[in-house]
Amino acid sequence: MAFSLHTLTTGTFAPMLRDLSGVLEKGAAYAADKKLDLVNAKLAPDMFTLAMQVKVACDHANNTTVMLSGGEPPARNQDVDASFEAMQARIAKTIATVEAATPESFAGAEDRSFRVPLINDLALHVTGVELVKDWAFPHFYFHVVTAYDILRNAGVTLSKRDYVGHIGVMIRQGG
Repeated sequence: MAFSLHTLTTGTFAPMLRDLSGVLEKGAAYAADKKLDLVNAKLAPDMFTLAMQVKVACDHANNTTVMLSGGEPPARNQDVDASFEAMQARIAKTIATVEAATPESFAGAEDRSFRVPLINDLALHVTGVELVKDWAFPHFYFHVVTAYDILRNAGVTLSKRDYVGHIGVMIRQGG
């Protein structure tokens, strides 16, 4: 398999989002059983809710994929899901976007310049490689693991296998 930004991003975003979906399934079952509102749970008072963690993780995967494939990401919004079902739908839609991107659409993205709007009229100016390694991946992983941590902290039985379950097929007996 040739190494490319397409291979790297698609091969990172889609499996991790599937793992996040599995984590949310366990969280939804636990919340229903214990009659808890975990959609709005936070790890700390000044942090985002579970729903916002999922949204932001999906936004990073979606927007990075769209930008690298030559498109314009949707305008920033604060729409937050109100249920586990809505979060699952958001994840499924994001996976579909990520997997629909073709290697050809990423051609030249490594060296292209990108502008990522930030708050307070600031913007990040990066190449495609910098966008992925210094912006998208750190933020994506932060929000995925924070969603995991919110549920784990609330009492949901989760393990590292839930967080990175997709690598299970790569683990074999012996050396």
